[in-house]
Amino acid sequence: MAKLAYRRALLKISGEALAGERGSGIDFAVVDRLTDEVKSVADLGIALGLVIGGGNIIRGTVASQQGMDRVSADYMGMLATVINALAIQDILERKDVQTRVMTAIRMEELAEPYIRRRALRHLEKGRVVLFAGGTGNPYFSTDTAAVLRALEIEADVLIKATSVDGVYTADPKTVSDATFIPELTYQQALVEGLRVMDANAFGLCQENGLPIVVMNVNNQGAITRVLRGERVGTIVQ
Repeated sequence: MAKLAYRRALLKISGEALAGERGSGIDFAVVDRLTDEVKSVADLGIALGLVIGGGNIIRGTVASQQGMDRVSADYMGMLATVINALAIQDILERKDVQTRVMTAIRMEELAEPYIRRRALRHLEKGRVVLFAGGTGNPYFSTDTAAVLRALEIEADVLIKATSVDGVYTADPKTVSDATFIPELTYQQALVEGLRVMDANAFGLCQENGLPIVVMNVNNQGAITRVLRGERVGTIVQ
């Protein structure tokens, strides 16, 4: 067994990451590369849970801003996360990674309902568990779902995989002189107004002392390096 800093992790991936340069839908070349990363983590013997957003298909908050009923829009977003989870499950299993999709909204023909004790058992058996359907409730983001599931499965770390290298003083895509921040405390992030994740989710991490690593999903091998304890991206703790 390789020397590891974390033995159990929750990986949060935005739906937009699955779209790649297409901007929407699922880019299977991106998913293929991502599932190679997940397989390499699983092969290390790390217990791994995944929460995937649905923004490549529909974002509930955006749909509601355009006039759709907020509750209906959020449920559509939750269903989008199930679509993404099923796509990733299919490709992982083709690579001989045992998986289970568990949903917060019951749909037994597709996946298991989320039951904490069953999820823990799957992780103990070496299966990668994909948590879909958000929290099962409107008005909560997939960031919040990721933190909840991380706490419930007693993860050592929450890895937030994004399209940038970590946390910056401003959005590096729009501000050319934004400065990269390698390490932060929860308090610093709050005082400086740095948006690591949504406020509800961040508050839960702070309250429960769950470290967050923000890193670039496009950097090959980055997830494994984080779990080995190497400095990758930004750590908030």
